[in-house]
Amino acid sequence: MTIAVPSLPVTQRPLFLIFACAAVAIAVLHLQYADWRRFSMLAIGCGLGVALYHAAFGFTGAYRKLLVERDLSGIVAQAVMLAIAMILFAPVLSAGGAFGLKAGPAIAPLNVSLVTGAFIFGLGMQLAGGCASGTLFTAGGGNVRMIVVLVFFCAGSFWGSLDLPFWRTLPSLGAVSLGREFGYVGGIAIQLAMLGAILGALWLWGARIRQPLWGGDKALSWRTLVHGPWPLLLGAIMLALLGFATLLAKGFPWGVTWGFTLWGAKAAMALGWDPASSSFWTPAWRQGALRADLLMEATSLMNIAIILGAGMAASLAGKIAPNLRIGWRPFLAAVIGGLMLGYGARLAYGCNIGAFFAGISSTSLHGWVWIFVAMAGNVIGVRLRPLFRLA
Repeated sequence: MTIAVPSLPVTQRPLFLIFACAAVAIAVLHLQYADWRRFSMLAIGCGLGVALYHAAFGFTGAYRKLLVERDLSGIVAQAVMLAIAMILFAPVLSAGGAFGLKAGPAIAPLNVSLVTGAFIFGLGMQLAGGCASGTLFTAGGGNVRMIVVLVFFCAGSFWGSLDLPFWRTLPSLGAVSLGREFGYVGGIAIQLAMLGAILGALWLWGARIRQPLWGGDKALSWRTLVHGPWPLLLGAIMLALLGFATLLAKGFPWGVTWGFTLWGAKAAMALGWDPASSSFWTPAWRQGALRADLLMEATSLMNIAIILGAGMAASLAGKIAPNLRIGWRPFLAAVIGGLMLGYGARLAYGCNIGAFFAGISSTSLHGWVWIFVAMAGNVIGVRLRPLFRLA
């Protein structure tokens, strides 16, 4: 028996080859150095880009649909993703690693910087129209406006790095890990109960699952796996599995925004900025990251891979069609939103991925604080969208 896999639309084949050849070229570079861990991160990043694009797995849209339409679909998918990830993470984090490789959790303090940054980020999400991972996969898919967001995301993140030493002087309650306080089994049980309580409260508020989580009118087939779209739950499962693979390959949970900070800093250096002028950039490992090639730094490499993976997925779907006509108000929202995303993420120890997903998967209490405060920012951001002619 043979399985016929649908061919790629003719008009998108050159674009697919460009993205695929770029990924292969980077892979060959890392194979040349016999660096299997970075080669793995490249493959994982491409997989994340494909999963994010084909499942249209965005945090920003899910929060907006919850607030405007009381649509619970995206929130349920995120809950499933978190539940799978925390269960997979627990034995590895408890043992301090796996397969002879060290792995550590994403744990951050509960402080003024976290709260301020999460609120700014949440507001910026709705103005920008995406979070960090959302910006990467939509930019990779050819969305010109989100490329603008990405540029100013990097600028805002670099700006935040210059101000972060001040924010760290403000009051802090320290870091709290539920896994360390109650054991990972107890910590996961508490977090699963919290997820259930949140979903229950939203149900009582009137939120309902208003779109199919799996299948719908289209059955899962080779065509949908290759060309998309994917069911929302498939995207959630794949992101959890690839997030776990990132923990094993990288030794630390999936993060995005450190790569943006680094890109912004390198651009600033090219314009004459001196890293020695900032205490944030004086530690040896950050100096090393500034000197290294962008393809050699783990988070930067994975971000580039996500863009390439999303580009391949978009070309497979036949949907790359850049629109250069951006009204001045949506453009202004992209600039402001991008700056807020970058600045907020740097203050809050990450974004929906680095703080929320990685934090909760690591049983860190800062991940929960982040999402509750960020949602408050989303509420205001949704109300401001009409001012910028955003749907």
